[in-house]
Amino acid sequence: MNQSSRDLRRSGNPARRAAAERQVAAGEPPRITWRSWVGGARLRTLPLAIAPVAAGAGIAHMLREFSWPLTLLALAVAVCLQIGVNFANDYSDGIRGTDEYRVGPARLTASGLVNPKRVLATALVFFGLAAVAGIIAVVLSERWWFLALGAVAIVAAWFYTGGKRPYGYAGLGEVMVFIFFGLVATVGTVWLQTEIQNQEAWYAGAGVGLFAVAVLVVNNLRDIPTDRLAGKRTLSVRIGDRASRVLYIVCVLLPFAVPAFFGLVNPGMLLVWFVLLLVAPCILIIITAKTPRELILVLQLTSLAALAYGVLLGIGFAF
Repeated sequence: MNQSSRDLRRSGNPARRAAAERQVAAGEPPRITWRSWVGGARLRTLPLAIAPVAAGAGIAHMLREFSWPLTLLALAVAVCLQIGVNFANDYSDGIRGTDEYRVGPARLTASGLVNPKRVLATALVFFGLAAVAGIIAVVLSERWWFLALGAVAIVAAWFYTGGKRPYGYAGLGEVMVFIFFGLVATVGTVWLQTEIQNQEAWYAGAGVGLFAVAVLVVNNLRDIPTDRLAGKRTLSVRIGDRASRVLYIVCVLLPFAVPAFFGLVNPGMLLVWFVLLLVAPCILIIITAKTPRELILVLQLTSLAALAYGVLLGIGFAF
């Protein structure tokens, strides 16, 4: 047994001690690799950050106000915020003990093999990168009120699972996801590039936001048993399994009201309907799913559908 293993097994942190014992029993030295940190970033969630920016960029192009620098800066803000909130969730859920009941690969903090302060520091670094990209975008666009919006977004990202009363534990996660990963991100991308007010941005933001809600719903649906044990009162825990499945179906079908409404004047909206090729299997699986593995497949397909929806919606508006 190496020195690292002995130190971890003597640790005063029960989670670190237990993790070390498990790995030693399996004949594996306790260690964290770069892949562990990539896993902590939860890259599969990034489509939810990209989709609203893509939709907003398409609308800005339609208005003849499109700017590559501002769009890329908006994308940097969205992606860095998403990664930051993922690490913040890892830290908060880990120190709170929520992930103790989690089924699946252990998180960085909950594994006990990473100092929680390092995970928190990583989250703060990405929040800082998002702030830097946002400040540059504000300087270039001269829309100074975006500074306040950015500050609110970072605060909302932290208190999803952080603080004494995280709203993600009170069943409000879906509401905030709809607002920030739908309306704010989409409309914000448009307003960053133009002063023209239009209804398309709000409808597109609502459609993208509903897909983001669907991803969170299926994730929380999978975790209902473990969240109950951990005292995490997500919306799915509150309304139950069946109602969560119905809510998911509504959230992945209602966004198609947008291409239906604007398809008469934007022929490119026809492309958005191809997203149903991803949505239809998800609906069939969600109706019959009985295992976490099936719900994980729905989660992955829904995330991909959200990205396709945002990108194709942006193309539909632009061309």
